[in-house]
Amino acid sequence: MSNRRLGNKIGVFVDVSNMYRNGGQRLRYEILRDFACRGEAEPVRLNAYVTYDSDRASRDFVYRDGTTNFHSALRDLGYKVIVKEIRWYQDENGNRFGKADSDLDLGVDALLQSENLDRILIASGDGDFVKIVQVLQTRGLRVEVIGLENTSRDLRHEADLFVPGHLIPNMIPFDGETPETWGEFGSRVRGWCYWHHASQSYGFLRYMKRIEPGFWSADSRNPDSPYGTAFFHDSSLPEEIQPAGLPTRSLIFEFRLNQAERGVEAVNMRLAARL
Repeated sequence: MSNRRLGNKIGVFVDVSNMYRNGGQRLRYEILRDFACRGEAEPVRLNAYVTYDSDRASRDFVYRDGTTNFHSALRDLGYKVIVKEIRWYQDENGNRFGKADSDLDLGVDALLQSENLDRILIASGDGDFVKIVQVLQTRGLRVEVIGLENTSRDLRHEADLFVPGHLIPNMIPFDGETPETWGEFGSRVRGWCYWHHASQSYGFLRYMKRIEPGFWSADSRNPDSPYGTAFFHDSSLPEEIQPAGLPTRSLIFEFRLNQAERGVEAVNMRLAARL
């Protein structure tokens, strides 16, 4: 383990609804917190913005109790839960629709609380946060973004660091997989194709082995690098993926690590997410 420290104060602002809608139904918020606080950063703010349908809760006790328990679990992990009530309206055709946009609350809080912070992590893929990121950066803060599927391209490019949440070890758990096995031979991990040889029909995937401060150290031969590398044959690619589209960071693959003569091989590949 590297003993490098980021040595700063971190604020975490989570758009829970956006993360849930885009593949984060089982997201482990303690791993999200640990990732944000890597390098022994001090979590000054941990804000989770959630929506709540009181109309549904009045008649659906399963929803009411489940939501209440979820909010309590977030508080147990150190998050301040900011609840936005869903308001119901009717359009001109009589169709009923609900609104509970917490983007404004998250953005205002991040701006107001930023004067006591050195670094901010926004967990959302919503492109509406691009301007917020820009303003925070002009104040001298480093802004990191974690998103899942359908993350805004502009938001990814504007952040000082963007990390797809599927890549963070154990943050989005696998069915039937224990957290301790991530990165070991025989375990499943997620990564992206960073190099591909079209004429010889093979390529290389990069995956995160552990949570470390130095994400700029991408060369897996460096012992301080948090990344590992696995090769694959084109025959292992999922049927819906064309090799001509590789390499790309927009596709996140799930695969099993197999020990082979040439090193670490990725087998049983499937498409986990599209950014």
